Amino acid sequence: MDALEQKKKQLADCIRMLESSDIIDYNGHASFRGDGETLHINIGSCQRSQLRAKDICQIDFAGNLLAGDGNPPLEFHLHAGIYRARPEVNAIVHAHPKWSTFLTMVGVDYLPVFAQGSLVYPVPVLDTPDSINNPEMSDRLNQILGDRPAALMKSHGAVTVGASITEAFVLINYLEENAHRQHMAMQIGKPYCFSDDEMALCRGKLWNAKLFQRTWDHFYAKLPS
Repeated sequence: MDALEQKKKQLADCIRMLESSDIIDYNGHASFRGDGETLHINIGSCQRSQLRAKDICQIDFAGNLLAGDGNPPLEFHLHAGIYRARPEVNAIVHAHPKWSTFLTMVGVDYLPVFAQGSLVYPVPVLDTPDSINNPEMSDRLNQILGDRPAALMKSHGAVTVGASITEAFVLINYLEENAHRQHMAMQIGKPYCFSDDEMALCRGKLWNAKLFQRTWDHFYAKLPS
């Protein structure tokens, strides 16, 4: 298996793991940067739970199909826009995670209540539930995302970006786990939020490729063979 096929397999595994964790549903998608102004992304019509490397297509930033057996998701603009604006980003996940999205539905700020959750804090929110299916919406998302690793979209979903597929995958898991813990704590009382110093300490220790890989391995071990 050559390097490109290995990367396509990794992207397919990423999406299958997110689907099994209820982070990606039937409409979620993930991508990695290709050569030049191209990207590799899951075919829009494929079943996320059954995804394989053959279900990854290659498109240019205008959405033209370059390789693969199906068309990209309608929200390919989300990916193309971020890759244009953020040359350091090599992978993107867009999903519709429940707990993170619940917070945006009621106007509750995402709070750093969990050590790993501090890695994506603060999380800006795009103040519309509209799909990112045109360049204008992509620009709006990029304006609020800025140089952050994650953003939420009101009553819609979330996006995480990373230097690698592993990083983008891990960050959306941390985002959703933090949101879940925040929601559950709010049923009891006022959640404790990490201080700036505590968040800095967490980032220094937890933003670590080996720990990201360990998180990936935790979920990968649960995938059916």
